[in-house]
Amino acid sequence: MSETRPTKQAEVMVNWNLVFPNQANPSGNMFGGDVMAIMDTTAAMAAKRFSEREVSTVTVEAVHFAKPIMVGDNIKTTARVVAVGNSSMMVKADVYRDIGGNKLMRCVSAFLNFVAFDYQRQPTQVPLLELTPEDEKAHKMALVIKKSAEERAELLKQIEAG
Repeated sequence: MSETRPTKQAEVMVNWNLVFPNQANPSGNMFGGDVMAIMDTTAAMAAKRFSEREVSTVTVEAVHFAKPIMVGDNIKTTARVVAVGNSSMMVKADVYRDIGGNKLMRCVSAFLNFVAFDYQRQPTQVPLLELTPEDEKAHKMALVIKKSAEERAELLKQIEAG
């Protein structure tokens, strides 16, 4: 008798932050590493919520810093699982700057890969992803990014082998 994997929809995790001077360069632009740390935290919460397991970041792919984030900005970070493997999940994360008037400007986006693990820190199976219509575009993007990352890893392996 084989056990079937449950199927579930992914939730959107939302995180708000205020940018402080210690998070920025002398010009007032938020450090990319600080932005990525917030994205990683929010994405990890999305992966953990989806898998109902502990998770760990494996890779960060396709990071795009489109617009600057400045000291004093309120930023909204969103993250949602958009693709799954056996024990892995790809999460799309976006950071938006609050520009007033109930409007947001997307400043940074990335796809982060996580693995779920059990209490012995061994990779463990995650649910299958039930895509909603709003997930379709991000899911297609995730598959392209995953394929590109696998091809890049193979080329790097060949170069290392000499």
